[in-house]
Amino acid sequence: MHRRTLLKGAAASLLAAPAIAQPAKTATLRFVPQANLTLLDPIFTTATVTSNHSYYVFDTLYSTAADGKPKPQMAEGHEVSDNGRVWRIRLRDGLKFHDGTPVRAIDCAASLERWSKREPFGQVLAKVVEKWGAVDDRTIEIRLTKPFPLLLEAIGKPDASVAFIMPERLARTDASKQITEMVGSGPYRFIASEYNTGSSAAYEKFDGYVPRSEKPDWATGGKVAYFPRIEWKIIGDPATAGAALQNGEIDWWEQPLSDLLPTLAKDKNIALQIDNPQGRESLMRLNHLQAPFNDVRIRRAVLMAVNQEDYMRATFGDDTSLWSICHSQFPCGTPYETQDNGKWMKSDLNAARAALKEAGYNGQKVVIINPTDFPAIHPLGLVTADTLKKIGMNVDLQETDWGTVVQRRSSREAVEKGGWSIFHTFGSSAAYSTPATSALVRGQGKDGWFGWWDSPKAEQLTQEWLDAPDTASQKRVASELANLAMSEVATIPLGQWYGKTAFRRSITGVLQGVSPYPWNVRPA
Repeated sequence: MHRRTLLKGAAASLLAAPAIAQPAKTATLRFVPQANLTLLDPIFTTATVTSNHSYYVFDTLYSTAADGKPKPQMAEGHEVSDNGRVWRIRLRDGLKFHDGTPVRAIDCAASLERWSKREPFGQVLAKVVEKWGAVDDRTIEIRLTKPFPLLLEAIGKPDASVAFIMPERLARTDASKQITEMVGSGPYRFIASEYNTGSSAAYEKFDGYVPRSEKPDWATGGKVAYFPRIEWKIIGDPATAGAALQNGEIDWWEQPLSDLLPTLAKDKNIALQIDNPQGRESLMRLNHLQAPFNDVRIRRAVLMAVNQEDYMRATFGDDTSLWSICHSQFPCGTPYETQDNGKWMKSDLNAARAALKEAGYNGQKVVIINPTDFPAIHPLGLVTADTLKKIGMNVDLQETDWGTVVQRRSSREAVEKGGWSIFHTFGSSAAYSTPATSALVRGQGKDGWFGWWDSPKAEQLTQEWLDAPDTASQKRVASELANLAMSEVATIPLGQWYGKTAFRRSITGVLQGVSPYPWNVRPA
């Protein structure tokens, strides 16, 4: 493919790049994120890069560790009433926001309420919340209409749509509107004057942050900020980013292009490590509101045509240690993996053409919005465009930057009015691992995630999973939900992969997890 030829040239340019000496100790960590940071509000968008930014600025009441269990973060602890309908969460002493004001329980209650209006797990929780309130400045009180045993799992969930805490004055903003003032209580302050979308962002250590005493574990434990300053450098071209890492112009590249990994591995000044040991899932999302994908028969024709191996090889190359085939709506290796979902994925172009003809497809335009500046996503759109053309669809591949895709995917208009038919993305396996945490299998319609699959049955099954009396019942319900989501093509899984992050050996302490956490990283 043309992509392979281009990347061979990029790898050669990296080998030829001269090494530039860098001081062993530095006050600034220079970091290249996975994509451009265009939206700052972590409640308004599910973009992973926004969530990664937010871990710097905001903190959480509870966070999930590598074992999948929520642990206290801003919280000192909690207690639950005997009837399970009143939760009281006590804040740690001395918590401050970046503007110098103390963190109060009412700030937390307002933040949870705003988060619950957009996040799928939060929406389920909100249905049984009578009141998000506060007993005093350090005690949050959540009153429920019925017990909700998974409350901590909800407010402590990892990855995108995290329940970050912000001041009440910001948390009272309508959840459908963005906040632009970044005031949190996390280990780093956002420097608004140095934010230039498409170019850079900057953060400074917040001296008022008091870390927990425990060892850091993903987003839990002691978030010790060792670098006084962190600068994000937005570099969309992989060859340029790779050369900058080799030259010592940057210290850390979040997601190197897989084709460049062998070259980087040969550099004795660079370390590579798996960033998220649970992996990630790439996916295709169809717009259920607009033709032609408002017809389930046409969605199924596309599903029949998809060959996951094509997507994984085009994106991550031929090293199969970095990716795997997974025909399950819940990622492989997670408790609800359902491989019999694969009966719907035939990887058969002839069958797809026949199904498309039988469905009465009459040439409606299929607009694929595809980011050219996101190496882990861009090839997915190219493969889909090629596949759909082969089965006879009228494809319009519209290539833009990731920031435009993130904003445009919220449009519910027809393609003639700036809407879309397909976009691609990925997320952590942990985030997609249960009916409550995965937006991909939720049938909330216009209240749900982009694509807006509408399925009352899926919502019923999600509630049944939450109410299930034992693990066997939960597994049975999750399997039924997964098969429903695949048969109606809520989301098309494109494979599972394990990315590596790259950093110069002049830094150490890089943690694994669902995000490139800034804490614990220090000069070597």
